[in-house]
Amino acid sequence: MIDILYNDSNKNLCTYPEGTEFTSEFLVNKWVNLINPDDREIEKIAGLTGIGEDNIKAALDEEERARIDKEDDCVMILLDVPIIEEDPENDYYTYGTIPMSIIHKDNYLVTVCLKENSVINDFKYGRVKNVETQKSTRLTFQLLYAISTKYLSYLRLINKASQRVQATLEKKMNNEAVLEMLDLQKSLVYFSTSISANDAVIEKLNKQNYLKKYEEDQDVIDDANIENKQAAEMCSIYREIMNGTMEAYGTVVSNNLNEIMKFLAALTLVLSVPTLIASLFGMNLGGIPGEHSVWGFGVVCLISFILAVISGILLYKKKMF
Repeated sequence: MIDILYNDSNKNLCTYPEGTEFTSEFLVNKWVNLINPDDREIEKIAGLTGIGEDNIKAALDEEERARIDKEDDCVMILLDVPIIEEDPENDYYTYGTIPMSIIHKDNYLVTVCLKENSVINDFKYGRVKNVETQKSTRLTFQLLYAISTKYLSYLRLINKASQRVQATLEKKMNNEAVLEMLDLQKSLVYFSTSISANDAVIEKLNKQNYLKKYEEDQDVIDDANIENKQAAEMCSIYREIMNGTMEAYGTVVSNNLNEIMKFLAALTLVLSVPTLIASLFGMNLGGIPGEHSVWGFGVVCLISFILAVISGILLYKKKMF
C-alpha cells in the first residue's frame, strides 16, 4: 500500500486518494508512506525517487536491527516501533516491535513498515500538529519523538495490565493469568531491546550531521532523546517489578505445594497406624485379647483408634497439620 501525504493550504496533513497517478516531480516535498509494499510498488517508488530497492526492503525484515545507513546522498534511518497485537487464542492484547525505516534522498521522504502502526496513523489522522512534509528533517525528528512517546504510552498499558493480572492471582492462582503475565514479561523484553537500539540511533543522529538540522529541529530531537531515555528507565523498572512479582508467585506456589505434601505425609502416617494394627491382629496368633470373644473385633478397632489419635496429636504438636 502506498500513501502520499502532503500539506493543504491550511498546512493540514492530507492524503491523496488511492489510485492517484504520480511522477518524480509530483513526489517532491511529499511524504511517501509504504505499508507492506509488494514488488511492483517497491520497484515503482525506487524508480521515481532513485532510492535503492534494498533500502526500501530493509524494514520488511522483522529481524532487522535499528541502524543508520548512508550511501552518497541517501540516508536510511531504521528504527523499531511498538505495536499492539490481538491474540486470537486469548482475550487480551500482546505487545511487540517491528522495524520502520525513514529514507531521505534529495527532496524525497519515504517511510516503510511491514504493518500499519499507531505512530504513522497519529500523523495521518491529524493527532500530531505542526507537520510539514517539505521540512523532511523536522518531520523525521517528529517521528522519532512520536515513537518514543508511544513506547511510554504502551508501557503504561502494560503496567496497568500487570496490576490487573496481579489482582487476579492474589484471589486465585490460575494458568491463564500466569500465561498472560509471561506474555507481558516477553513484551517488556522486546521493548527494552528495541528502546536501547533506538537510543543508539537517536544519539548518532544528534551528534553527527547525517541530516541538515536547524535550531528548532535540534529542540525536537533533544525532546525525542529525553523521552526515549525515560522510556528505557520505565521499561527497566517495570521489568524488575514484574520479575520480582513472578518470583514471589513462584515461591508462593512452591510453599503451597510443600504444605500440601506435608499434610498428605502426616495423614499417611496417621492412617498407617490402624493399618499396621489390623495387619498384626489379622494374623492367627495366640494370646490376642478377646480372641474367642465377640468383643475381639471391637477391641482391635478401639486399639487402632486410640493409637491413631495419639499419633495425630503428636504430629499436630509437630505442626504437621
